[in-house]
Amino acid sequence: MTTIKPAVLLCAALLLAGCAGFSQDGGFDPVQQSAERQLDKQLLWARDEAGRSQIEVRVAELLAEPLSLDAAVQLALLNNRGLQASFDELGIGEAERVQAGRLPNPGFSYGRLEKGSEVEYERGLHLNLARLIALPLTSRLEGRRFEQLQRQTSLAVFELASETRKAWYQAVAAEESLVYARQVLDAAEAGAELARRMAAVGNFSKLQQAEQQNFYAEAGIGLLQAEQARVRSREQLTRLLGLWGEQLDYRLPERLPALPKTADELPDVERLAMNQRQDIQAVRLDAERLAQNLGLTRTTRFINLLELGVVNNRSNEEPTQRGYEISVELPLFDWSGAKVARAEAQYRQALNRAAETAINARSQVREAYHAYRNAFELAQHYRTEVLPLRQRIAEENLLRYNGMFISTFDLLADARRQVQAVDGYLQAQRAFWLARADLDMALLGAPNPSLGAAPAAAAEPAAAGH
Repeated sequence: MTTIKPAVLLCAALLLAGCAGFSQDGGFDPVQQSAERQLDKQLLWARDEAGRSQIEVRVAELLAEPLSLDAAVQLALLNNRGLQASFDELGIGEAERVQAGRLPNPGFSYGRLEKGSEVEYERGLHLNLARLIALPLTSRLEGRRFEQLQRQTSLAVFELASETRKAWYQAVAAEESLVYARQVLDAAEAGAELARRMAAVGNFSKLQQAEQQNFYAEAGIGLLQAEQARVRSREQLTRLLGLWGEQLDYRLPERLPALPKTADELPDVERLAMNQRQDIQAVRLDAERLAQNLGLTRTTRFINLLELGVVNNRSNEEPTQRGYEISVELPLFDWSGAKVARAEAQYRQALNRAAETAINARSQVREAYHAYRNAFELAQHYRTEVLPLRQRIAEENLLRYNGMFISTFDLLADARRQVQAVDGYLQAQRAFWLARADLDMALLGAPNPSLGAAPAAAAEPAAAGH
């Protein structure tokens, strides 16, 4: 029978642990490449003052011009401190991965015993053999966990990009709505002033004057609400962009992007989502990690405490004792059955969560696509039907006014209705772009992180249960 010497075990362990080191990019490159591929945007991780200075320079360049949609998304991906904290989580995860691949520290013991004139010295070197045996498996587990963390970080990037797009649409639309609210107020003020003068000379009843004053009062309320909506939406965008101080004076475009002529046709939207959703791929890794964990539990169930020790005992009256000892915990009472059962239950739970999320993902993307199509139809109806009709009515009323068939108040009331129709189109246009952003996010990952995820293997929900 061949005896494996402790030195051989130690050398083998050193070879196994040789690959456990820090990467140059800290695990950031896959996240950066994902952002470039899916968003066509640059990511920077400020790990030192030089990195922070580089970001500040780029932010200043983006703020020098009115903030377009692309510029706003790029700025948020560079300057949002919450996203930078997610990048720092990569650093923490990589440290844990490296730590899992490191050899367990050996223990050293020293003893000096006296028995009459005899003095005995004990020296021992101990190594946790159980951890050493499990080192390749635990290292692999931490590697999978780190890959999952990278995918979760990529999903955080996509979520921030989506939220920034929506906040930008809200902020620009609020600026436009404020302009229209002021126009309505100006028309109502002109009507109220004219009604006051006509009532003063007896050409207007008190009821007619009160109606014009009421229009003016309601228009004032509308302006106040529009101003509050502008502040709220702008501050939401500001938080996502990570701006403060003098940066708060950033400028936005005057109008939302024009409505496209046609909406995108995505007949196979479910399969598209199953192929590229980051959260689904992340939980696939989680299920694989749990499967590995189950295997690890079964492997080490009988060696919960296994230590290798090198012994060197010396006495001033006896020859020096040399050798090694192995201690093992005897599984008399705890055979690790509970540990294995727990791991198996966790794995089944992961598969069920995966199946659930595959079903949810399909539903989410169907709902988002339907909302996108519906929002386009509504905005297109405003553009092709409502606005041309309002314009035609305005032209006819102007002709009637010039022919003295309607009063100035009728003309002002029609002007208010025309502005309100334009504002209605603006809101429909905003709803369309928000629905577009939601659809894009639904294709990349769950809009709400609490919704969970499903493995890529679960493209068909039933497959996740195998």
